[in-house]
Amino acid sequence: MMRFSVFTYAAVGFVVLAAGAIVLPDWAMFLFAMALAKGLVCLGIVGMMRGGVVSFGQGLYYCLGAYTATLAANFLGVSDIFLLTLLSAAVCLVVGLVFGPLLSSYRGIFFAMLSLALSMVLYGSLSKMSFIGGTDGLNIGAPTFLGWAPEGRPLQTALYLYVVTIVVISGALMRVYFDSEQGLITLATRDNELRVEYLGASVRNVMAYNYVFGALLGGIGGTIAVLALGHVDPEFAFWTTSGEFVFVAILAGYLSVPAVFVAAIILELVRSFSNLYFPNTWQLALGIFLLIVIVALPGGLGSLVSRRKGQDT
Repeated sequence: MMRFSVFTYAAVGFVVLAAGAIVLPDWAMFLFAMALAKGLVCLGIVGMMRGGVVSFGQGLYYCLGAYTATLAANFLGVSDIFLLTLLSAAVCLVVGLVFGPLLSSYRGIFFAMLSLALSMVLYGSLSKMSFIGGTDGLNIGAPTFLGWAPEGRPLQTALYLYVVTIVVISGALMRVYFDSEQGLITLATRDNELRVEYLGASVRNVMAYNYVFGALLGGIGGTIAVLALGHVDPEFAFWTTSGEFVFVAILAGYLSVPAVFVAAIILELVRSFSNLYFPNTWQLALGIFLLIVIVALPGGLGSLVSRRKGQDT
């Protein structure tokens, strides 16, 4: 019954988001596509937040996914968006499986700093690799869709609908995971890790799963972002990029999956209009907005949903 409800809401969400392909202008469709792509990365952070840890290094997988897609397109001639996404997801999955068990033993600031260090190692390495652009990065051509090569508005629409589809499927699957036994163990770990171990569950395994899921979502988000932008550079792995993902995760909270993507869209809108009307102080306007939201809603936007459910019951 629970899964039926989740996928019913997912279907409604898809219809609402897909309607944007009709009503949104090109600039807004691009902004929403970028926001949803970043929301995927933030959803991975939220999965870890449910266990009481925060990754400050999701830029690692955001950048790794973007570079994998770009290198595959430029050097292997792969242009199909589905193949590029699968390649990036596979690479990030493998890297996540390597680092996940290692980081699953750490908590608090140690987990945060180790994840950040891994991301900065990638940033530094890419900046020195002049044969793939160095600090200038690389361009990537427009993707194709199973042999179809749209241009202009049709390309923007196809990419947007692809992002919406990925977001809805990923969001629904993560909601099912959050409500599963492993997902509930994650919440229990946040409250009392020692008690969970006494009950026979492996906290390290659960934390490793969450990290790997975050890596997978980060790679997919990076692939979508680079295909929308048409360019990638080492800044994708820089600490400020990872910090932005953490801001969105905090803004959303860990109680609701849709709240993650709503928070990502809000952040993109606030940043875009702040940059437009306050070009010299847009960071200040953005910081004030985030501060107000965090103070007013310490549980994030998702707490509004939980409060409503509590009132209904």
